[in-house]
Amino acid sequence: MQKNYAKLNNLIGWLVFAVAAVTYLLTVEPTASFWDCGEYIATAVGLQVGHPPGAPFFQLTGNVLSQFAFGDVTQEAFMVNLVSVFSSAFTILFLFWTITALGRKFAASYGELNDARIISILASGAVGALAYTFSDSFWFSAEEGEVYAMSSFFTAVAFWAILKWEHEVERSP
Repeated sequence: MQKNYAKLNNLIGWLVFAVAAVTYLLTVEPTASFWDCGEYIATAVGLQVGHPPGAPFFQLTGNVLSQFAFGDVTQEAFMVNLVSVFSSAFTILFLFWTITALGRKFAASYGELNDARIISILASGAVGALAYTFSDSFWFSAEEGEVYAMSSFFTAVAFWAILKWEHEVERSP
């Protein structure tokens, strides 16, 4: 199993991503929610400037997805909300990989990785990522056109990249 750890880590990570993506797709807001969501949707569709400090990358990404409404203005809000859906699902993927990277580092400090430790690492990653998938605050941010999901995504990628870099440095001679 140790030879297949990387494959299993990727496979289970993508399965957890799929669970999160399907969950968020089934519960996404079809229109605008309260507070700033309507403004973010309108500024994304029209490529306009929102209130300071703004969220230009969110608005550009939202505009790209809003093009898939093909002129149907009733679907534009849904398409912009998909930015949060996919940002959140990818956040869960990178959270899984972060948890397994930390678990592997911790387990390796106790000796060689055996099958039981690998199963524990992968199970911990799945449980941790799925627990966050279904947490109230994160789930709520995943289904509305707001910048929080994209912010979480970039934070998750940055933290995972730090751990990946550290792992590569430790492996190199």
